[in-house]
Amino acid sequence: METRERLLAAAARVFSEHGYTAGTTNRIAEAAGHSIGSLYQYFPNKDAILLELATAHARSGIAAMEELLAWGPLPETMQETIRLFVRAAIDNHRHDPALHRVLFEQAPRSPEFLEFLREAEARAVTLAESLLTSDPSVTVADPAMAARLVVITIESAVHRYVTGDGPHRLAHFEDELVTLLTRYLTLPAGSGDESADRAFHDDGQSPVPFPAPLR
Repeated sequence: METRERLLAAAARVFSEHGYTAGTTNRIAEAAGHSIGSLYQYFPNKDAILLELATAHARSGIAAMEELLAWGPLPETMQETIRLFVRAAIDNHRHDPALHRVLFEQAPRSPEFLEFLREAEARAVTLAESLLTSDPSVTVADPAMAARLVVITIESAVHRYVTGDGPHRLAHFEDELVTLLTRYLTLPAGSGDESADRAFHDDGQSPVPFPAPLR
């Protein structure tokens, strides 16, 4: 393994075990079997290492989606298509949840990394929109907005669940998230307005807490 890759692998282990604050460059160099001087030949500080790890994670996520589209025909139903993307997101997070918490919750984000994340999200939204506009079962009036909501929901929900303390019942979580998004995308025309109307009494009284559940 090359020195740079060895340092990155060691950094991932150190950050996962010790967190951001205690994940020092000295610990990383020691875990990699190199001197601190060798580490600084490749990275000026630990934030530069974190940036590279986080960028690799984000690239892996977008690459997984692009590979799904490149493999050939997608499933026949929107539900199974959504499942593919939810499962890809879960797989991209489940390998080392503790590391992902450090990367996206504890470590500072440079302007360059924030811009990279925005570009990655935009690419994901473009992919999602192309799928929604080509599927006749999708009933949303604004596919561009729906695509953004789907991408944000999958990434946020998967990250929060998988990186939570002791994530469990991942198969059940996957089913619930897929059902949520599929119902939103394929709700029969007019159902959304009817549900909203039911939230208010005809006599002008205050709205009920929640609309009736979908059936």
